Amino acid sequence: MRLSDFDYALPPELIAQTPIEPRDAARLLVLDRQSGAMAHRHVYELPDLLRAGDLAVANRSRVLPARIRGRLHGGGNAELLLLRRLARGRWEALGRPARRLRPGDAIKVADDLDLTVTAAHAEGLRHVEVHSAQSDPDAALLAHGSMPLPPYIHGWRGDAQRYQTIFADTDGSAAAPTAGLHFTPGLLERLNARGTCVATLVLHVGVDTFRPISHDDPRAHHMHREWYALPPDLAQRIQQTRSAGGRVVAVGTTSVRALETWAATGHDQGWSDLFILPGYRFGVVNAMLTNFHLPRSTPLLLVSAFAGRERVLAAYADAIRQAYRFYSFGDAMLIV
Repeated sequence: MRLSDFDYALPPELIAQTPIEPRDAARLLVLDRQSGAMAHRHVYELPDLLRAGDLAVANRSRVLPARIRGRLHGGGNAELLLLRRLARGRWEALGRPARRLRPGDAIKVADDLDLTVTAAHAEGLRHVEVHSAQSDPDAALLAHGSMPLPPYIHGWRGDAQRYQTIFADTDGSAAAPTAGLHFTPGLLERLNARGTCVATLVLHVGVDTFRPISHDDPRAHHMHREWYALPPDLAQRIQQTRSAGGRVVAVGTTSVRALETWAATGHDQGWSDLFILPGYRFGVVNAMLTNFHLPRSTPLLLVSAFAGRERVLAAYADAIRQAYRFYSFGDAMLIV
């Protein structure tokens, strides 16, 4: 297995720069992972594509205004992407320019808000401490943050809520769980009316959404840990679904990782550093709704583990021929 095995060429004009309206109008490539058969549908047709008795599981993590810009006290701009809160007034973040963000360096964010770099780690990871006259330093910091859109989205200035799913109610992510962006209240109503239930869990999306795989052998890659939590009744609902012959349909790769971590450990919550790549044996997920992912990325390897590398890349090639929209604001795949 080589990282180059998970490469493909994407015309830049197919990278979606704006979200589609309404959310469930996105195109949907349906891939049968056993036969390789493909069909072209739309997300609003999900009630016809799933079955009564299926259980769809989405991620309800909410994206923080995690992009912080400031000035180094020694001169020059600095940018931080907040990844997770370590303690009151202390955060782990990705910093740019990493070579100039050394322990002890200070960053001016606003007149009454400063940050100090307290630790430097590999791959641009930094620990920072917040200094603010306000009683809640974390709220003060986030008040100066902006939505952390991916770098391949240029100049979009729309409603920030379009980069949140309708499930989002638990703050903690540095990026949206993008498969969930396609759902609308009306789509949920129609799924329930057809007998397909929808449940939620939490996985706070972290650094591996942004960090490329740097090893030619993907098996040498180490995933950074991300916090997940399943509600107390979800395990029982999963077991009931499977016992009755229904499918567990993961909405997005983050839901896959949370569900498979739970299946492997038996723990309803904790830290997941599960890296799913071809050869992995899935313990609970039977079908998957997912967006189209970047070449050589951990989500693409996960999808390839589920449906097979050749079939996934064949589906991507077909999506490119059909001018599907790719990545966070793009179209979706249903793999059954």
